[in-house]
Amino acid sequence: MAENAQKIVLAARSQDRLTTLDYAKQIFDDFIEFHGDRNFRDDGAIVGGIASLAGRPVTIVGIQKGKSLKDNLARNFGQPHPEGYRKALRLMKQAEKFGRPIITFINTAGAFPGSGAEERGQGEAIARNLLEMSDLEVPIIAIITGEGGSGGALALAVADQVWMLEKAMYSILSPEGFATILWKDSSRAPEAAELLKITSNDLLANGVVDKVISEDEKMLETLKTALISELDALSQLSTEALIAARYARFRKY
Repeated sequence: MAENAQKIVLAARSQDRLTTLDYAKQIFDDFIEFHGDRNFRDDGAIVGGIASLAGRPVTIVGIQKGKSLKDNLARNFGQPHPEGYRKALRLMKQAEKFGRPIITFINTAGAFPGSGAEERGQGEAIARNLLEMSDLEVPIIAIITGEGGSGGALALAVADQVWMLEKAMYSILSPEGFATILWKDSSRAPEAAELLKITSNDLLANGVVDKVISEDEKMLETLKTALISELDALSQLSTEALIAARYARFRKY
């Protein structure tokens, strides 16, 4: 069992997985990327902008990993700084202003833990996103596409629907970190991966995620169809009902 969970961990971390920009270009039409948090700088680890989905304007926000060493260095290996989360929130508040649904794509080992990030308020930036997303007056769908690591992932995942790709993972802590804390032995990460219940099927069974997307040759088509259908359903709800259901979803834990 631990081996199966570990295989999922390795697949979730693969550099070959599609990135947020890949999804933006292959599922949506007319994607336009926006930059900057209007305060400090543009963080390449988070990308976002506007696009259309079956003729519906939407806002896309996601964590971006690189596909080469050079690209990963520019993207900080998909570990956002606080300005990245503030850029994400800026785009989400803009989406609320113009009535656009929000779709987030999440693939990160976690928020960047460097001293500069902490000095600029990493914890506050993540907490602010959690607070603000809980009350946004537009539909939100979050999709875990690879690693969903800790608060760095949750900062984009306070949504009406949380989905996962079949070979993704979502956890409060990496298996290596868990093994180090519990057993003082990071080599027991495969065992930790099983105990943490971080795979898509485990999380679906426990009600943490709402849908698992199969990673087959029709994945992009399946995901696009599911997004269109779910946004149609969520858009039928009143603002009060939408926010109340989102609140209830997270309070049930």
